[in-house]
Order: sequence, then structure tokens, then C-alpha cells
Amino acid sequence: MTSKPTVALEAAGFGPGRPGPQLPGPCEGVAGDDRLAALFAAAEARHAKTRRVVAALLRWLVYVGALLTTLVLLFLVGYILANGVPYLTPSLFAWEYTSDNVSLMPALVNTLLMAALALLMAVPVGVGSAIYLVEYAPRGNRFVQMVRITAETLQGIPSIIYGLFGMLFFVTTLKWNLSLMAGACTLAIMVLPVVMRTTEEALLAVPDAYREGGFGLGAGRLRTVFRCVMPSAVPGILGGVILALGRCVGEVAALMFTAGSIAQVPDFIGGLAEGGLAGLGAHFFDSARTLAVHMYVLASEGLHMNETYATAVVLLVMVVLLNLLATSAAKKMKKGNKHD
Repeated sequence: MTSKPTVALEAAGFGPGRPGPQLPGPCEGVAGDDRLAALFAAAEARHAKTRRVVAALLRWLVYVGALLTTLVLLFLVGYILANGVPYLTPSLFAWEYTSDNVSLMPALVNTLLMAALALLMAVPVGVGSAIYLVEYAPRGNRFVQMVRITAETLQGIPSIIYGLFGMLFFVTTLKWNLSLMAGACTLAIMVLPVVMRTTEEALLAVPDAYREGGFGLGAGRLRTVFRCVMPSAVPGILGGVILALGRCVGEVAALMFTAGSIAQVPDFIGGLAEGGLAGLGAHFFDSARTLAVHMYVLASEGLHMNETYATAVVLLVMVVLLNLLATSAAKKMKKGNKHD
């Protein structure tokens, strides 16, 4: 039976009765399979130096990219802290906003409310949609592919387009006016594709052995998903929630068209005392300014630049704290799953 190296030699024109390739040095006088192996070894020796140079170049490019990214991050954070920390005065945290103190406290509270409402609407829908696409829908279905393409397309749409849609639909058509609810619904639509795609990828990363084990023990599909698959996918799902939270907190363009820029906290307590739940719900349709919008308004006016930097410091600290809390929760859940 003819070996593969011999067949390769014959295909190259070297066969019985034909002169083989002339190899220098130690390859001279070698025939057959050993000659082809020596040919491969010589080629490897010639290209080894080139591969080492290319690998070293790529490695240093990665190092330079990581260093530049770190330096840019440190510069931005240091610049914001240096210009904003000296102006963090008590008046900046007053509950009532005036043109003198330009307090950020109403915007801070509105930011937390807006983000909470948006995630409360987007996370259940996004996670549920991802569970259906991965666990229930037939794999390779055209409907699933269409939904994935649509979600990926929605992630790339500029936020100003979402703002225009929110203004035309929530503010004008539904007559919600510039309100907290209109802004939260617009943000929920914006972050829904992010939550859905990250959750889907987290579920796809879970090995099928987990599902097979649940089915083998007699558990139904729903119980298998929530008891076997979801615990392993929780860190990835929370990663998507963190990304959505960051987009909610830092959004400006969409909220300028939907939530407005009035620097006051909706009077939920007064509405609850006066009209009960109806009065409480009515204040969800009050205009509200978030921290990012507050920064934009102060910067565009040009009268309170120092307070703008101070607001940026508060926004930066808030985002870091929220990310740390979410990351800590993900780690605790992961440890709990390991113990189980």
C-alpha cells in the first residue's frame, strides 16, 4: 500500500526511476518518505524565523493597544476628577433645584428612577425572548434567524432615531407629553436588543449536557431551563443588564425628545396622599431631567462649567458603583450555583 508522502512525491513528479528533489546538507542521499520529511523540516526551518517575527509584532501591537486604552481611560478619569472634585459643594446636593445652586440631586433621583423603570420593562421581555429563541424554537428556524438579525440591526441604530420615535409615538400619539414614562419606555426599547442578544449568547454557551441531564432525571423543559440552564447563564445575563444600565444612565439625545429637561423630582408622595394610586401614577407623566441631560444643559448654557464637571464626577462614581454591585451579585450567584 502506497503511503501518503510517497503519493505526494509522485504527484510532484518524483517517482520510481525519477530523480528526487536535491536537498542540501543532511538531506543528501536520503530517499523516499524520509526525503519528504526532510523537505518539510527544511521548509519549517526557513519559515520559523518569519513566524517568530510576525508573532512578536502582533504581540507588541496588542501590548501597545492595551497600553493606549489604559492611558486614555486614566486621562479621562483623572481629568474629570481634577476638574470636578473641588466643586462638589453641599449646595450641589440640595433637594430643590434653583438657578443659583444648580443642584444635581433631582437629576440623580430621576436617573435612578428612569433606569429602574427601563430595566423593569426591558429585562423580563429580553430574557423571556432569548429563552424562547434558544430553548423552545426549533434550531435553524428562519423566524429565529430573522429575529436575531433584527435585534442586531436595532443595536446599531443611533439613539437620536429612538428619540424621534419616542417623541412621535409616546409623546405625540399617546399624548404622554414630555414625561418620565415616555423616556423610560424609549430607553426600554433601546436596551431591549442588548439584553436579548447577551442573554441568548449566555444560554447558547451552556453545554447541552446540562439539558440532557435534566431531561434524563425526568424534569420537564421549563424546570430544566430554570433549574439547570439559567443558573449557569446568570453571569452572562447580568453582563447584558450592566451594559443596558450603562446606556440608560448615559443617554442624552433620546431623553431630550421624550423626558424633557425640567429639574424636579415627580411628587409621588404628594400624589399618593391626594389621589391614592391614581395620583401616584399620574406623576409618572411628569417631565424629568437625568444626570446626563443635566450635564448637557449646564454645558450648553456655559454659565456653570465647574458644576458640570462636578456632575460628571457624580455620574462616573454612580456608574462605577452600579457596575460593582451587579458584578458582585453575579459572583455571589455563581458561587451559590457551585455549592448547589
